[in-house]
Amino acid sequence: MTAAADARRLWTLAEPFHALTYFAEEARAAFEAAGLRGFWAGYFAGRAAPLGVVGAEVVTATFVNFAPAFVARRVPGIWTAASPDAALGARLAGIDAAARRVLGEEWTTSAATVEAMHLAATAAAAVDLPGRPLAAANTAVEVPGEPHLVLWQALTTLREHRGDGHTVALVQRGIDGVQAHVLAAAAGRSERAWLQKARGWDDTAWDDAAARLADRGWLAGESLTAAGADVVAGTEADTDRLALGPWRALGDRGCERLAELLLPVRWAVVEAGEWPAGNPIGAPEP
Repeated sequence: MTAAADARRLWTLAEPFHALTYFAEEARAAFEAAGLRGFWAGYFAGRAAPLGVVGAEVVTATFVNFAPAFVARRVPGIWTAASPDAALGARLAGIDAAARRVLGEEWTTSAATVEAMHLAATAAAAVDLPGRPLAAANTAVEVPGEPHLVLWQALTTLREHRGDGHTVALVQRGIDGVQAHVLAAAAGRSERAWLQKARGWDDTAWDDAAARLADRGWLAGESLTAAGADVVAGTEADTDRLALGPWRALGDRGCERLAELLLPVRWAVVEAGEWPAGNPIGAPEP
């Protein structure tokens, strides 16, 4: 029977391909060409575009782990530079160009890519929408018929579905965005300096979050206590469980086959240097 471990494995395999939209130079260039100048303008516009013209409050609520002031410096200003449709076009153009460089022209229409596309699209079509705003918005994104782009969009819908579930796992434990980062750094999944820079939390906010976690008995200095380690493990287990639904549409055999097809894709992205070590996404090795 398809297990939560399958959801986690497929996320770790697919995430570097999705993340080309953040790290590849082609993606940055495409956003800049659309009028979105600077990394964060492209990031927020590209990721929020499926939601439509939304304000900083909605982006803060759905992205969860960014400092509100950090979001407000870009949103809603990004929509004066590019409409959501223009941002969606830019993110696909960036992925198209990056994939052709990193994975090769032949890969974009290969039999393996077409097979992976069908498997991922089947899972993406099975996402449950209630309580999943980013996943739901991505299910409505229209994608040209190129197999590699359909594959990318399907995997993006699935990763946002997982992220929506992760938010549920955090909220039910009373863990806010900055506390989630403090716990991630203590667990060794990323580094404090990178998380603060990439998510906009200053030292005061970080230290306050650490103090609140210490008061709950989850943190001692910069290290997790036994109780804190249990909380982190439980949050990840719930995230995996809540991400499982769409993958059941593939069954064991389909999940295993998609994993086989995604493994060389992940390798290619990592080997190309487009998956920075210790990046703030925090996806572990598969």
